[in-house]
Amino acid sequence: MQARRYGPFPYVPIHRRPRLQWPGGARVALWVNPNIEFFGLDDVMPGNVNERVAREHAKVPNVRNWSLRDYGNRVGIWRLMQVLTRYGIRASAALNSELCDHHPEIIDEAMRLGWELMGHGQTNALRINEMPPQAEREAIFAAIERIERACGVRPVGWLGPGLAETWHTLDYLAEAGIRYVCDWVNDDQPYRMQIGSPPLVAMPYTLQANDVPAYFDMKCSVPEFERILKAQFDTLYREGAESGRVMAIAVHPFLTGQPHRIGALDAALEHICRHDGVWRATAREITEHFLASTDID
Repeated sequence: MQARRYGPFPYVPIHRRPRLQWPGGARVALWVNPNIEFFGLDDVMPGNVNERVAREHAKVPNVRNWSLRDYGNRVGIWRLMQVLTRYGIRASAALNSELCDHHPEIIDEAMRLGWELMGHGQTNALRINEMPPQAEREAIFAAIERIERACGVRPVGWLGPGLAETWHTLDYLAEAGIRYVCDWVNDDQPYRMQIGSPPLVAMPYTLQANDVPAYFDMKCSVPEFERILKAQFDTLYREGAESGRVMAIAVHPFLTGQPHRIGALDAALEHICRHDGVWRATAREITEHFLASTDID
C-alpha cells in the first residue's frame, strides 16, 4: 500500500449501505476476542500502567510486570474459558505464536473448545512497526505458519500487537492468506478493503469494550467496565433492528482473568445472551457470512 491521506477503502456512511442481515435474522453478531500473549522473562516489559518502555531505560528482568502477565496464561485463561463455555461462546483468540512453543496446553484446550486462533504476532514484546520491512514480512509469515503447525488450521484473521501496522502490513497479510484484519477500529460492520485478491475484510474490533484501555487508560472500575459492555451491546442491539451490527469484546487473561474482574464479563454476557437475535459467532464465521451475503464495499 502506498502512503495515502485516507484508508485503503471507500468512505461509505453506515446509513447509506444496503441492509446487512445475519443468520436467523439476528440483530448483533457477537464475537469475543481473548488476547493470549507471551512475553519472555528476558523481554522488555510494558510499564506499570501498560506503557511502552524504551529499551535503553528498561530493567530486565522485570519480575513484577512479567509475572502479572504470566498469571494470565497460568490461571486467567482457564477462568475465561469456563465463562465463555457457559454461554456457548467459541472465542476468536488473538495468539502470539511463541505461545505454541511455551504453553501448548492452552492451544490444545482452545482447539477442544472449538475456538478460532488468529495471528497476533510472535510476541507482544515486539510490534510490527518496530521492524524493517523485510523483517516484518518474515515475522508475519513465521507467526501464521507456527500457529498453523500447532493447531492444524492456517489462521485467516490477524490482530497486530498494539494494532500496529506499517504501509506494507496489509500487503504482507494478504500475501500470507489472511482474509480479515482487526486493526481498524472504525466501523460497526465489516467492510472490504482495496488490498489483496480477494480483498481483505476489516472486522469490527474495539478499543472501547476492551479491558486494557478501560482499566489502564480510562481508569475504569470493575462495575464501570461491566456497564460499558452492557451499554455497548444495548445500543448496537437497538440499531441492529435496522441493519445488522457487530459487537466485539476484547479481553486479556491477565486482566479480566483476575478473580475480582471476571464477574464483569460474566454479568455482561448474561445480559447479552438473554436477548433473542444475538448470533454468537467466531470472527471467521462473521467474515464468511459477510462475503457470501453482501456486496457492501
